[in-house]
Amino acid sequence: MIELSLRKRLHSAHGILDLDVEMRIAAGEFITLYGNSGAGKTTLLRMLAGLTVPDAGRIRVDGETWYDSANGINLPPQRRRVGLVFQDYALFPNMTVQQNLEYALPGPKAKAQAGSRVEEILAAMQLRPFAARRPETLSGGQKQRVALARALVSNPRILLLDEPLSALDQEMRFKLQGELADLQKRYGLPTILVSHDLGEIFRLSSRVLCLEQGCIARAGKPGDVFGGARMSNKVRLTGVILAIEVADVVRVLTLLIGRETVRVTLLPQDAEAMRVGDKVFLAAKAFNPMVFKADPGA
Repeated sequence: MIELSLRKRLHSAHGILDLDVEMRIAAGEFITLYGNSGAGKTTLLRMLAGLTVPDAGRIRVDGETWYDSANGINLPPQRRRVGLVFQDYALFPNMTVQQNLEYALPGPKAKAQAGSRVEEILAAMQLRPFAARRPETLSGGQKQRVALARALVSNPRILLLDEPLSALDQEMRFKLQGELADLQKRYGLPTILVSHDLGEIFRLSSRVLCLEQGCIARAGKPGDVFGGARMSNKVRLTGVILAIEVADVVRVLTLLIGRETVRVTLLPQDAEAMRVGDKVFLAAKAFNPMVFKADPGA
């Protein structure tokens, strides 16, 4: 269980913003922070990681206090065991993939036993064939796999992701979203993602926290937060599933919307609960389609 109550005054392009956030995150939960740029999402991740000092508040992880302004406690980043992944990879260019992972292991004891843990993560991230290569020889998707692998190799207690897939093309982003979902379930890590991509949020998140003016304005499942009246009528259509086909590693849904049929591609886990005849919403933002089941009474 992660419990935090934090306050921090921010100076943004829009003026002064007082960030004041309280939240609890259960073991294995996948949380997304959503909101406009400058809302404090990245600052919140940095305070959890120990890279930014809050003005006041507390952070407790599984009963251990990481930060408590009232009692003068502020654990340094290296003692917090946080896996942090940014958009820009931040890999060491002079090291191979395997050396990048070994460097992230905490302490001499862990480094002495590096072989098995590094090998496990290389296999989980499908990086074995690239272990001896340097980052400059890798594609964007491969670099992001390495960055995620490096965050996981230290066996972190929390995984923090700051728009890690936003620089990738749509096809690669879609593929890595599926891999990230599988890895998060496999290791059971509480995960906090910063994202503006609604399709990504629906595919990955168990809960969404919407930050507005420094506070959590809405919270809940993605369908509850963004569904119904909260989705613009300009981007939200209602349809019925006519067919569900298996195509390689994805599912292709044929929807009847009015008098037209539309085909939409989903990951298997996104289509798992859907059946022919179900009423669904089709929504899109920035040309990114999403399909989610309508409430029975909708």
